[in-house]
Amino acid sequence: MSIRWRKLGRVYVARGERAWQATHAYCPTAVDLADGRIRVLCAFLDADKVGRVGWVDVDASAPATVLEVSAAPALDIGVPGAFDDHGVTPLSVVRTGDGALRLYYAGWQLGVGVRYFLFTGLAESRDDGRTFARVSQAPVLDRCDGELHTRTGIHVRPDAGGGWRAWYAGGSEWVGDGDQAKPRYALRHVRSVDGIHWPDLGDVVLAPRGPDELGFGRPCVMAHGDGLRMWYSLRSLAHGYGRLGYAESGDGEAWERHDEDSGLVVSDSGWDSEMVCLSCLLETEHGTYLFYNGNNYGETGFGVAVAEQP
Repeated sequence: MSIRWRKLGRVYVARGERAWQATHAYCPTAVDLADGRIRVLCAFLDADKVGRVGWVDVDASAPATVLEVSAAPALDIGVPGAFDDHGVTPLSVVRTGDGALRLYYAGWQLGVGVRYFLFTGLAESRDDGRTFARVSQAPVLDRCDGELHTRTGIHVRPDAGGGWRAWYAGGSEWVGDGDQAKPRYALRHVRSVDGIHWPDLGDVVLAPRGPDELGFGRPCVMAHGDGLRMWYSLRSLAHGYGRLGYAESGDGEAWERHDEDSGLVVSDSGWDSEMVCLSCLLETEHGTYLFYNGNNYGETGFGVAVAEQP
């Protein structure tokens, strides 16, 4: 049985405090700091809908309480022509053995034949995520046959047996025409020796079902007993990224879906009454938290829930 979540409320919504923070607080990505804070990285959008990574610090013992908001981007967009020149979105953050933070992020680039491309970049921080510097201006998950347009939404974990492993969304297919076209992609799995160099073409672990389902966004994997649990955003033609799904696995490669057991659903009214999506789990000494976006992919901000059942 999956976790049941108790909503603690909305944490933060951008209200145009600064030009680069005009709207949204998209894809909350949390890391526990040593000083009683949780730093929640997220993408703020400017007036042109270009995202930059900033952060919202919250109280680790009361995670709906905001302590500080970044005044400048922690990670800005890439140079013109780079894979991330039209936006950066945080996806997964991992602390390395030397104390640095690795941020795996989505880079947005506009297209002509298709609307946009999404590949995965890597940046590192030596100041607990206040600022990040790119490891490379090129993506660490770049295009390949079978994943020509999308290799993103990544969740990265150090592997207990050594090395690193990741789950991410990858594909080449689009559904619909023109400005209404939407990508379709599978959830894939790859392994890496160093977490920087990854193989081409991950192995499919979950594929879309039926014509309405488009894919699986922003997975988050948590160890449980001898196996793994995974939450992800279900993307469909009917609901967008409006619902969370859930699956279980013994080895991280063969997954059994139990979407009805995600434990978090939309509210009857308010900021998350249409969507609960793009979740991020964080285990702390105060409890296990799930940060997530509400309506319109974070336009109404992000909130937090706490686990009530193991």
